[in-house]
Amino acid sequence: MYDKPMLGLDQAQDAIAAILAEANKEPDRPLAIASVDDTGSIISYARMDRCREVPKRMAIRKAYTCALSGQDSKDYAERLAGQRRTVAEMGDPMLAAVQGGVTVLHPGSGAILGGIGVSGLAAEDDEAIAKLGLQALGLSA
Repeated sequence: MYDKPMLGLDQAQDAIAAILAEANKEPDRPLAIASVDDTGSIISYARMDRCREVPKRMAIRKAYTCALSGQDSKDYAERLAGQRRTVAEMGDPMLAAVQGGVTVLHPGSGAILGGIGVSGLAAEDDEAIAKLGLQALGLSA
């Protein structure tokens, strides 16, 4: 029998709440946030009022990419670029080689628990605020 650590709904919602608390300091810059499990399935999602459609979709794709690749989305993009490959070559239209997603890892085993994706700001800002959500999970070793 295997014991598999999992990211729970309460944790995912805590991450989203932490991100929204920061994002709501500048409500004129709406964003979307997605938290997914290790298979890329959505656990929790939120978007601010007046968030455009593309960020709504990209937050999910960034989180999904992190969960499936086991890398932050920026690192995944850099890996593909280093291999002279495109995300289209991977055959999965949900993958996104764009900064703004962070991988959630189990602190003891390093197992992939899921991903958090943020979209709507500049790519660097998306990643920085996603990391606030990661911290809110309380998974530090």
